[in-house]
Amino acid sequence: MARTHAGATARLMLSPAVILLLAWMAVPLAMTLWYSFHDYQLLMPRGNELVGFENYVYFLTDPAFLESLVNTFGLVVGVLVITVLGGVGLALLLDQPMHGRGIVRVLVVSPFFVMPTVSALVWKNMFMNPVNGLFAWLAQVFGVSAIDWLAQVPLLSLTLIVAWGWLPFATLILLTALQSLDTEQQEAAEMDGAGAVARFIHITLPHLGRAISVVILIQTIFLLSLFAEILVTTNGGPGNESTNLAYLVYSQALLRFDVGSASAGGVVAVVLANILAIFLMRLVGKNLEA
Repeated sequence: MARTHAGATARLMLSPAVILLLAWMAVPLAMTLWYSFHDYQLLMPRGNELVGFENYVYFLTDPAFLESLVNTFGLVVGVLVITVLGGVGLALLLDQPMHGRGIVRVLVVSPFFVMPTVSALVWKNMFMNPVNGLFAWLAQVFGVSAIDWLAQVPLLSLTLIVAWGWLPFATLILLTALQSLDTEQQEAAEMDGAGAVARFIHITLPHLGRAISVVILIQTIFLLSLFAEILVTTNGGPGNESTNLAYLVYSQALLRFDVGSASAGGVVAVVLANILAIFLMRLVGKNLEA
């Protein structure tokens, strides 16, 4: 009886926060759904004619939609490959005994705390500038012609910029998992004649499997809504070469003033993100049960 009373009290105490959270999410979602079925133009906001699924058809048949979808998943996959492989390498390196290891770990993790707009501006002006950037200077030193990274290879440039910001996060998660590895297994395998590569493949990598799954899940959810870096560096260009779904929705709403089709695009993006998130969560759940 006392336990039931305590549970009821706990639910009562939590109910204001839950109600506020639901309202915080439900009201914008309801407004987005309402706009997606109406012809709502920012330049003519008084019409609001009901058009049904016309906005969805317009958004899904727009040639830019397929291109932005490919760019979205290209960015996600590229960043995940760099951060997972780089995170494993850095975690293995930082797990080794060395002088000043604590300071090195702080320096490696610190880029994660830099705001995306700041890091994008630094990369755009200090590294990838085709005239005064570091990469242009290195190209001049080695006697090759400098390239305009953001104009010639915009998707690759964005992948590098975003991966730089997310690499510390992956490193921190993987390093934490690596430190929980039983050293007795490593020592036993070494005594049995297993080399460093064999120990990594058969002991370390399976142990890091769950942490890698968590890194992929969390990063994918955030990378699907990537926006700030694109706005600061390429503005989705040249053409639509670096436009992802989030930036396409933004351009529909605030550059073309078509809130109706932008809302339809937002709903489509949310549905796709939820489908992918559910798939990844089930995959992570299977790894955690294994």
